[in-house]
Amino acid sequence: MSVEWVWIETLVRGDEVLRAVRLRCESGEVVEEQLGVPAADGDLVLGTVFPAFGNAHSHVFHRLLRGRTHADGGNFWSWRDKMYAIAGRLTPESLERVATACYTEMVASGWGAVGEFHYVHHQPDGTPYPDHDMELALARAAETAGIRLTLLDTCYLAGSIGTGLSAQQRRFGDGHAARWIARWFSLGERLRADHPQVVLGAALHSVRAVPPAAIAEITRALPDDVPLHVHLSEQVAENEQSLAAHGRTPTELLADAGALTCRLSVVHATHLSEHDIALLGAARVHAVFCPTTEADLGDGIGPGTELAAAGARLAVGSDQNAVVDPLLELRGLEAGERLRSQTRGRFSPGELTEIGTTAGYASLGFAPPATLGGPFDLVEVDAASVRTAGSHPAQLVLTGTSSDVLRTVVAGRVVYDRESDSARMAQAAAELAVLSADPSSSADGISAGSST
Repeated sequence: MSVEWVWIETLVRGDEVLRAVRLRCESGEVVEEQLGVPAADGDLVLGTVFPAFGNAHSHVFHRLLRGRTHADGGNFWSWRDKMYAIAGRLTPESLERVATACYTEMVASGWGAVGEFHYVHHQPDGTPYPDHDMELALARAAETAGIRLTLLDTCYLAGSIGTGLSAQQRRFGDGHAARWIARWFSLGERLRADHPQVVLGAALHSVRAVPPAAIAEITRALPDDVPLHVHLSEQVAENEQSLAAHGRTPTELLADAGALTCRLSVVHATHLSEHDIALLGAARVHAVFCPTTEADLGDGIGPGTELAAAGARLAVGSDQNAVVDPLLELRGLEAGERLRSQTRGRFSPGELTEIGTTAGYASLGFAPPATLGGPFDLVEVDAASVRTAGSHPAQLVLTGTSSDVLRTVVAGRVVYDRESDSARMAQAAAELAVLSADPSSSADGISAGSST
């Protein structure tokens, strides 16, 4: 359902709590805002509303590991072996199915935009698909689910520093930077022709997977306005390998290659030196924390307040999608800060809202949602549920969960409505159950449905 005017009883936008707000949509953007006015005939009437949340980091196929690896112990590296096994069995068809179902879960959870950090480009033996088949599968999935997509097409050239790709990694790689660059520009032409609503971003998998010379070559080749993302210092081992091979931290390598600019988003940024933090802050990068994944994999707690104080802009993402809930990611960010500092209120509720909405969208190349000139992307939440009753509207970010999302509006379309979408959610759940058991299985008549 598309809407032109929305009337909002309470709009929570950063530190602002606004009452009786009317917003007009045109071409998917907010073109008019009225404050302190009554609803008019034909308005979509909403209660308590946030701007939609921006998921700045997703590996959508990792969703197939949810509830299937948590009893095994180990660490990030042992979990990664299981992830590679799933990646090796993906096809364009199965990737589209899991992405459609997971993106459907995202819009039902209040995410309005997602950055898909995508590196499963080719067939398992490394042979390219005929026509960007895996990337186009993600574009179709996002359209079906109704979520905005920034496709972060990822360069992945090495298995680790100084080593080639393993057999499990062959489908990730393009051989060398120039070949990745050529494929990236070709993909851009294809998306502009058939999926113009998709934003094509770029990513360097990590300094483990992209050598310094290739980082510099890619940074020079990309247009300046393209969002660029990279995994950074998620594990101590990455720092140790970088220092042993280059005498530089991963952050210093990015700086040397010219990659540290305000268009860069560094994901995890968990194990940083004081010099790293100063470099990242001076560059005004986005630092994307994924607290539910970082906790699940035992990565550690990153220096969020230090990065923010240095000038970096924080955002959050769902990463492996073991949890798909923007409010829990934001609560996890604040909880980690409290645990390591033994102090409450490290980020104010308004700051957390900005991190989850405006900063997440900016990391993906979008203007602030639910503001004049920005995307007409909104989330209505239940302010009177058993979880949220009695909460001040500004503090709902610390009491609600995705279970409290009533409606999600993206580009002026209601893409999720809790009252009418129960069958669609059941279909998505059934699809995920089948694919988690066997990612290469046939559809068996199950589909994820379409957006309202």
